[in-house]
Amino acid sequence: MRTVVIGATGHIGTYLVPRLVQAGHEVVALSRGRREPYRPDGAWSFVRKETIDREAEERAGSFGGRVLALRPDVVIDLICFHEESARHLVEALRGDVQHFLHCGTLWVHGHTEVAPTTESQPRHPFGEYGVRKAAIEAYLLDEARRRGFPATLLHPGHIVGPGWTPVNPQGNWDPAVFSRLAAGEPVELPDLGLATLHHVHADDVAQAFQRAIDHRAAAVGESFHVASPAAITMRGYADAAAGWFGKEANLRYLPWAEWRRDVDDVLAEATWSHIAHSPCASIAKAQQYLSYAPRFSSLEGIRESVAWLIEQGQVQAPRLTA
Repeated sequence: MRTVVIGATGHIGTYLVPRLVQAGHEVVALSRGRREPYRPDGAWSFVRKETIDREAEERAGSFGGRVLALRPDVVIDLICFHEESARHLVEALRGDVQHFLHCGTLWVHGHTEVAPTTESQPRHPFGEYGVRKAAIEAYLLDEARRRGFPATLLHPGHIVGPGWTPVNPQGNWDPAVFSRLAAGEPVELPDLGLATLHHVHADDVAQAFQRAIDHRAAAVGESFHVASPAAITMRGYADAAAGWFGKEANLRYLPWAEWRRDVDDVLAEATWSHIAHSPCASIAKAQQYLSYAPRFSSLEGIRESVAWLIEQGQVQAPRLTA
C-alpha cells in the first residue's frame, strides 16, 4: 500500500512514518525539506522523500496534482489549516484514493460543556485555529457521508514528547515554569488552578493514524479524539511536575485579571485559550472502533518532553531518571 504523508518530518510524522514502514507500507514523505525528523530511525532509509512547498503549490493550483501524481492508496494530511486547502486536495484526489486521513484538533469543540467530551457533542469553536479546523471537519465529513469521499479525522490533544515544548501547568509554553517547580520556587496559577489540559504523546497520535488505516471500514466518515486516557488539572499537573524533582509545588492562586497583569501578552493569550477550552476528551470511540490503546498517560508523555528540555538547557533542573 502506497501511503503519502504530508508534513512527514513534524512531530507526529517522526513517529508515524517509521510505524508505517514497519507495517509494510510504501511511504512517500512530503515536507518542505527544512528539517530532519525529531528522532532518528532506520526506517527512514526505506522512505521516498519529496520536497514540496505546499503554500506555493496551492497558490499555483498544482498541489493536489502533485500529490495525485504519486499514485497514493492512502493520503495522510498532517498540516492542513484552511478549508480551501482541504477542498483543493479532495477535488484532486476524488475517486483515486482508498483513504484520506486529516489531523484535526480538540479545539473544534470550543468550550467544554460536558466532560469527558465525546465526538458527538455540538461544535462551538472559537479562536481562529479552532474555527478553521471545525470548518475543515464539517467539510470533510460532509464529503464522506454524502459524496463517498473516504475521509477520516483524528483530533489530538496537546502533543508532547522529546523535541517538543509541552503546554505547562500555567497553560502556556514557558519552560521556566518547570525550572521554578524544580527549585521549589513559587508558581502562580490563574484562578484556582482547576482548568483542565489534555495532552497526548506524539507516538500515540501516530498509533491512532495507523489503527485508523487498519480499521478503514470503521474509520471512514468519522472523527475520533486522540488523547491520553485522562485530562489533568493545572494544579494536579504542577504538583506532579514538582514531585519529579523531589519538591512540593509552591503554588499561589490569583484571580485571572491579577495573574495576567505581570505576564507576557503572548503567554497570557495562550493561558486564556487553554483555560477557556479546558479540554477533557473521551477516547472511548477510538478505543472501541480503532482499537486505540495509548501507551502514555498525560504525565508520562510530559515527563519525556521535560527531560528533553533539561538536556537542551531550556529547563534548569537535575536530569530526570527513567
